Amino acid sequence: MPTSYQAPNRQSDEKNRTVSQSTTSNVASEVVYVQRVIEQKGGDVYAIRPQDTLGEAVKILRDRRIGALVVTDATGALQGILSERDIVRKLADTPGQTLPQKVEDVMTSQVQTCTPQEPLVSVLRRMTEGRFRHMPVLDDTGLVGMVTIGDMVNFRLNQLEHEALQLKQLIVG
Repeated sequence: MPTSYQAPNRQSDEKNRTVSQSTTSNVASEVVYVQRVIEQKGGDVYAIRPQDTLGEAVKILRDRRIGALVVTDATGALQGILSERDIVRKLADTPGQTLPQKVEDVMTSQVQTCTPQEPLVSVLRRMTEGRFRHMPVLDDTGLVGMVTIGDMVNFRLNQLEHEALQLKQLIVG
């Protein structure tokens, strides 16, 4: 007859007992930095020049299936950001005359940026409070990526799925 599992009781040999998790390890939260998201999604950044037209920008946004472009000068220095929302506002203001307009006339010049070493929660808070969805990531060398609210939500969902799998394995054994 097979032996069935019996939960530990007071008479169990406490010395042979092992613990893979503790209350401290279960409630500790790891600080995640922007760099982790960039490593996961890649550092591709799509840029456009200030003198280009909105028509050119719209084609890049469509073809790349993205929601914003960084605006850079010839040296690659950040000049602004152009989002779908910027274009939609301009469409409402100048119907039928929007696509020939220059990026520099529509882009957001005061760009919020972050660094790879910034905590993700801080970036998410700034994006939520500022009501924007895209943030260029800069380090000492210049532009190294772009993070979006979608990237952060996807990153967190993957973390939660991993945590759930670990819990399931802990319970099942």
